[in-house]
Amino acid sequence: MAEALKQQWSQPAAMDLSFEEQFGMLVDAEYLFKENRRMKRLLESARLKLSASMEDIDYRTPRGLDKSVILSLGSCEWIERHQNVIIVGPTGSGKTYLSCALAHTACRNGLSAYYMRTPKLSYTLAIARADGSYAKTLTRLAKARLLVLDDFGLSALTDPERRDLLEVIEDRHGTASTIIASQLPVDHWHEMIGDPTIADALLDRLVHNAHRIQLKGESMRKQKASLTQKEEMK
Repeated sequence: MAEALKQQWSQPAAMDLSFEEQFGMLVDAEYLFKENRRMKRLLESARLKLSASMEDIDYRTPRGLDKSVILSLGSCEWIERHQNVIIVGPTGSGKTYLSCALAHTACRNGLSAYYMRTPKLSYTLAIARADGSYAKTLTRLAKARLLVLDDFGLSALTDPERRDLLEVIEDRHGTASTIIASQLPVDHWHEMIGDPTIADALLDRLVHNAHRIQLKGESMRKQKASLTQKEEMK
């Protein structure tokens, strides 16, 4: 507020305002400063892989993306209701970008988010179990209002991996939201998880209250690379 007051003093036009108007400007400046600082902190803590935003999502490329559905998710009401989002599609179809855009929107709305590739999650929990920080790590993951698990189902889960994943999802069920991004169709998740009992428990908590987004089409990276090559040839 002191900095905002200095800026007011440097503007002659501000001296013509009433005390209430000048004071209101100081309060607005302080509120905006705190909101920007909070959003910066949330974005840094989220560790998003991509700097993505809802405004920059490409709807022109045909890949089965329903703009009305994405805009609805942009309200973050699904997070308030502790629902999930499942994004499935071939490699390069934009799953990671869309996941990060939704997480970025959550941070802009004051909600904590955290991004992690599923293989790294398994590695992190294995290390945590070995060094005695397993419970602390689970607690940290459970506290995020939105957890993004990218590259889900790249390979069949081992017994420790599926049990760890169940612990993570169980801690969040009914209290927080999760985004799952995967190349593997949901119909094949049961087989990928392996153990029928754990698979049933996981899918029951993840799928039944989830918004599903099915992407299709060629790789966005391939298309961008082709466009770049064409531009270079001109």
